Amino acid sequence: MFGIGGQELIVILVIALIVLGPKKLPDLAKTLGKAFGDFQRATDDLKREMDLSSSLKDEGPSSASESSKATADATDSPEDTPGEETEQKTPTDGTDAKAG
Repeated sequence: MFGIGGQELIVILVIALIVLGPKKLPDLAKTLGKAFGDFQRATDDLKREMDLSSSLKDEGPSSASESSKATADATDSPEDTPGEETEQKTPTDGTDAKAG
């Protein structure tokens, strides 16, 4: 752990306790814990993004374009397709739509 032994760590904690006092030391420890947690999450996210980027790069441009084409095809709906006519609904109450 950073090349610090147990005795050195105890000396550092005693000095911190003397300098900061018993009231501020728990707040400082809590703040440092949150900061280290946030830093660890950020580095994990960065590693995940780098792995994802490298895996996409390894697949090559042809498979990436095929997957984007497949995604585009899956998102097309019949209403968005030009040239196809949609059914017009007729009123169900027995009145004629043209009689208006």
